[in-house]
Amino acid sequence: MARVIVVGGGAAGLVAAWRAATLGHSVRLLEANGRLGVKLRISGGGKCNITHDGTPQALLAAFSKAQGRFLRTSFHAFDNGALLALLRREGVETYTRDNGRVFPLDRPGSAAAVVAALETLARRAGVEVHTGARVTALKGTAPRLEALLLDGEALKADAYILATGGASYPETGTRGEILGWLRDLGTPVRPWFPALAPIPLQRPRPAWEGVSLRGGELRLSAGPGGRRLGAFAADIVFTRSGISGPAALELSQAVERARRADGAWLTYASVPEPPTDLDLVLRAEQGANPHLLAASWLKRVLPERLVEVLLQEAGLGPDLRLKDLPKAGRRAMVALVTELDLGEPQAVPLARGEVAAGGVELGAVDPRTMALRGWENLRVCGELLDIDGPVGGYNLQAAFSTGFTAGILG
Repeated sequence: MARVIVVGGGAAGLVAAWRAATLGHSVRLLEANGRLGVKLRISGGGKCNITHDGTPQALLAAFSKAQGRFLRTSFHAFDNGALLALLRREGVETYTRDNGRVFPLDRPGSAAAVVAALETLARRAGVEVHTGARVTALKGTAPRLEALLLDGEALKADAYILATGGASYPETGTRGEILGWLRDLGTPVRPWFPALAPIPLQRPRPAWEGVSLRGGELRLSAGPGGRRLGAFAADIVFTRSGISGPAALELSQAVERARRADGAWLTYASVPEPPTDLDLVLRAEQGANPHLLAASWLKRVLPERLVEVLLQEAGLGPDLRLKDLPKAGRRAMVALVTELDLGEPQAVPLARGEVAAGGVELGAVDPRTMALRGWENLRVCGELLDIDGPVGGYNLQAAFSTGFTAGILG
């Protein structure tokens, strides 16, 4: 029986501690916050998007090729079916939305119920849980870690599992400082980088806060009219400082990289038709319904709260009828629908991302065990790894699965 210390009481750490304890090891779980699973409790807007539906192969395909290859062993060892069955035995029933995202049944405290189930599993298996226990340093040289420092005290064990999370939402305790400690020990790491984060804009639209654009495509270019750098077909929602929603979260990492390089410019296409085709549609509408207000035509596609302001900015009056719409005005209206300018982004905040890109380089970790290469008794899992899948439960599944693998100690 080995003495094991798990650092971090989130998704990966709870599963790692539970798994190690079920295999007969003596496990201590150290969590810096006053309670376990703080970030897990707020995931999915407090509803906790636990995982995504589908086979392990389908889930792996959502990650980059390198990340998918790395996760293959873990996803097959502890897949979404095994996770949901485990939670169900603890009374957490789930449902799957049309988009494949899996949530606990909607009820007060649904996210907290997931944390409570994982904590119950860990404690029942014999895990010794310590909250308010922030590790301040790692001591040792390869191939063995000697101890962790906690309030000046050196805690020793036979094996250590690090599941401290990334660097997003620092108020939940995920400050990311452990990445620097691992780098000092010679571990290859990639700096933290914002991912799955809302995008602030140089010209925000606070009056539109809460308004959504649905069913279209968010597009990223290298400056206004520049070459296309990326696109994602999904909704956006205006915030006081910029935009959020699925499309914004998915493009946020690419937006920040473009902003730091050649420049970035964002537009939103509410309809898939190219401008030339939509221009023909509008001209046909002019002939068929000449007395239709231009504003009424736009409201078929854009939210009403946006239309009057956009018409005014385009130099078109609110009472303008299609029969009086000049050629330049027609082009302006088409542009509002096919490529609405959102403008230049500000710096994407690392702290607001659902996950953080960067972390321990995957080549430095054995995917079969989550052991750091060159170390006999040190493993890493969860968001501390350089993994950043799409929104939709994929990243939590990666945390659960890699935590499970890390907890299988020989």
